[in-house]
Amino acid sequence: MTKRPRLFLSPPHMGGSEQTRVAEAFASNYIAPLGPQVDAFEAAFSEYTGLPHCLAVASGTAAMHLALHCLGVKPGDVVLASSLTFIGSVSPARQLGAELCFIDSEPGTWNVDPAPLREALEHYAAQGRRVTAVIPTDIYGQCADYARLLDVCAPFHAPVVADSAESMGARYGQGPNTGEAACHAGAWPGLAASIFSFNGNKILTTSGGGMLASHDKKLIEHARKLSQQAREPAPHYEHAELGYNYRLSNLLAAVGLGQLEALEARVAQKRRIFRWYRELLGDVPGLSFMPEAATGKANRWLTVIQLAVDCGSAPEAVRLALEAEDIESRPVWKPMHLQPVFAGCRVFGGGVSEALFTRGLCLPSGTAMGREDVERVAGIVKAVVVKGKGRD
Repeated sequence: MTKRPRLFLSPPHMGGSEQTRVAEAFASNYIAPLGPQVDAFEAAFSEYTGLPHCLAVASGTAAMHLALHCLGVKPGDVVLASSLTFIGSVSPARQLGAELCFIDSEPGTWNVDPAPLREALEHYAAQGRRVTAVIPTDIYGQCADYARLLDVCAPFHAPVVADSAESMGARYGQGPNTGEAACHAGAWPGLAASIFSFNGNKILTTSGGGMLASHDKKLIEHARKLSQQAREPAPHYEHAELGYNYRLSNLLAAVGLGQLEALEARVAQKRRIFRWYRELLGDVPGLSFMPEAATGKANRWLTVIQLAVDCGSAPEAVRLALEAEDIESRPVWKPMHLQPVFAGCRVFGGGVSEALFTRGLCLPSGTAMGREDVERVAGIVKAVVVKGKGRD
C-alpha cells in the first residue's frame, strides 16, 4: 500500500507563474539582491494593499526591526505588544534595548484587548516613561481593531505598528453599503507602519522575505537606506550611520510576484477549508473555532480550534493522534509573557491568551488541501474528542 505523503500545517503552494518569473530574473542576470523584480514586487504589493510606500526585505522580523528603528526606539523606551504572537513580532524591540510589556487578548477576537492596553499606557505615562511603539498582531490572519487601538493610543502619542505578518489578503473596516471590508490588513490610515511576512508557511510566500509598508514616505525612505547598509549617495561607499543587510533577493521577489497573482484564490481556499472544518466538527461537544471579528474579513490563514476543559480531551492528545497519521498540527502560540526569554516582563491581563494557548490547536490549512484531506483530519479530531468525552 502506498504511503500517503505527510500533511503539513501550511506548506507553500505555487501558482504556476513563479517559475516563469524566476526564469526572467535569471535571463536578466539580476541574481544579486535588488533588481527589476524587487521594484515590480514592491509596486504590485502597493497596488494590491493600497499602502503607497513599500520596502521588500529579507524577513518580517527585519521589517519590524527597521520600523522600530525608524520610530526611534532606543534603550530606556517602552514598547507594548500583543502577548499572543510569534517572537519575531517583539524580539526587535528587545534587540534595540527597549523594555517590553505585553498586552492580553480579548476573547471575542483573540487580538490585543484595548482595555489593558489603555491601562498599560496610563501606567507608563504616570511614571513619565516613553512608550515609543505599540505592536498589535493580526492573529492567525484576523486584523486587529486598528481604529479602536489608535483611539486608545492617540492621547499618549504612541505610534502603532501593525504586525500583519499572518494577514495578507485579510480586510478591515466594513463598507457602509456593500458589507465588504474597506481596506487591506495593515493599510488603515493612522498606523505608523505595517509589516508582512513571506515565510514558507504564509499564504503568500517567497520562501523567506518580508515587507515594510506605510503611508509615511519619509519612514520608508529612511528604512530603505538602512536596509542597504545605510550607504550615502556617493560614488564610493560612504556611511554616516549604521545600517543592515536586509535587502530581498531579486529571485525571491520574482516568486512573490507570481504568488501575488494567486492571492485572492488562496484566501478563498483558506476560508473554504475553514468552512469544511466547521461543517464537519461544528457539532462536536466542547469544540469551538476561532471567532471572526465583526470589524473585518479574516484570511483564515490557519483554522484554529479550542477544546473546552470539560470536553474530555486535551489538544495534545489530538495533536499526537494526528502526528501518528503523519499529519502536522500545532499548539496555539505560547504567549510571550510565558516565554523564558522574556521572564520579568510585565503583562497587563494575561488570562485570555494563557487559556487560548492551553486549549488551542491549529489544524492543517494548506491551500492545496482538498475536501478529502479535511475530512481525514476532522475524522481523527472527532474520534479523539468523542472518545475522551466517553471517559467522563
